[in-house]
Amino acid sequence: MSTGSFAVPASPRQDFASGVVHSLPIVAGAIPFGFLLGSLAAKAGLSALDMGLMSALVFAGSSQFVAVELLDKGSAGLAVVGAILLVNLRHLLMGATLEPRFRGVPRARAGLALFFMTDEQWALALRRGPELSLAYWYGVAATLYLAWLSSTVAGTLAGALIADPTAWGLDFTFIAVFLCLLAGFWRGIGSLPPWLASAAAALAVHALSTGGTWHILAGALAGGAVAALQAKGLGRTRDA
Repeated sequence: MSTGSFAVPASPRQDFASGVVHSLPIVAGAIPFGFLLGSLAAKAGLSALDMGLMSALVFAGSSQFVAVELLDKGSAGLAVVGAILLVNLRHLLMGATLEPRFRGVPRARAGLALFFMTDEQWALALRRGPELSLAYWYGVAATLYLAWLSSTVAGTLAGALIADPTAWGLDFTFIAVFLCLLAGFWRGIGSLPPWLASAAAALAVHALSTGGTWHILAGALAGGAVAALQAKGLGRTRDA
């Protein structure tokens, strides 16, 4: 009997390699962004060792930028930790969307894997769909983690050599990456309501708040709520 019509399952090594390859465009944007963070950290008084430990243990670009900004202003340690937790609360929603993909994975292994979850890792995992495997996940994770760690430390070491990192346009690189990831989630006009709700909530809270990072959480909650309502409405339509 011919088996030519059946797809041959990828081996863990092939899945890992696919994760590495798929993460390379993101690395191209992460390296300048990490270099910028390291440079700002140096100007805030952090050493390369400080930056390396932060990147290794926190591994969350947006919250690290907030932390560096607060440290530069002389904020207390508890305020910095609180800001990091607030910015990363969106990971609760992101992790919930991955629950079906990690179903059946032992909790300890799943917890270790989710330590490496970033916005980009999450986006690639969702786009992988049912074919997502731990090998693919770690292929992406290892590539992004090493690139981020090395670029932030390098930026700290070279920080004194760059007077104004933003003048080089390094602050725009990750914005471009996020826009490309967003385009990958476009599924037609139905994709717009959650995006618009998220953007409106984030902009409104940012405009009304006197500071902090509450707009990030507001955008995540608003977009997630609208997407949930859409999915519920679609389910009712199918049942009718």
